[in-house]
Amino acid sequence: MEPMRRPRVKICCINSVEEAWMAINYGASAVGLVSDMPSGPGVIPEELIAEIAGVIPPGVSSFLLTSKQDTQSIVAQQKRLKVNTIQICDQFLGDYTDLRDTLPGILLVQVIPVRGEDSVKEALSVAPYVDALLLDSGNRTLLVKELGGTGRVHDWSISKRIREVVDIPVFLAGGLNPENVREAISQVAPFGVDVCSGVRTSNKLDENKLSKFFSAVCEIE
Repeated sequence: MEPMRRPRVKICCINSVEEAWMAINYGASAVGLVSDMPSGPGVIPEELIAEIAGVIPPGVSSFLLTSKQDTQSIVAQQKRLKVNTIQICDQFLGDYTDLRDTLPGILLVQVIPVRGEDSVKEALSVAPYVDALLLDSGNRTLLVKELGGTGRVHDWSISKRIREVVDIPVFLAGGLNPENVREAISQVAPFGVDVCSGVRTSNKLDENKLSKFFSAVCEIE
């Protein structure tokens, strides 16, 4: 088994300035801000996203979770909200090169729903054009798409294979919580872990769960 390395932590579904600072004070290197989605938790108005992104300190990534699929719409969102990272939650139908050229200095993260061998192929095809991949448990094929925030664990063996075959950072998401995050890190060895519902109670960031999550991660040298 490969030696474990302590991953970076992204706390997603942030819904207030206070939640953002709580996450950052515990050690989050990134916060996730969810814009309009067909389903799932954490959606907040764009005005609030802009407000939160505006107070994120240097060195912490502000991820905009977007369901937009074309370059023009994603660029317009970033210009309005001033985030430093775009998390593309659906299949991107534009040209990654055009998107990167139009948003210099903005990191691009593509979500890959882990559902089988096709996920490995998709990861390999996308990896050369983005800065990182985020492996989640969504399902784009449903009538109402699941683009994340399912609270479900997927097959970590597939996530491990993806991490092994691509040469860019990989974030692991999907049903992580204080009880299973250490095992997930042991199996997948991701660059980062991403958690939403696993550290929330009644849709609010739960400081007790957050503390336990970071304690589990920080046990790793």
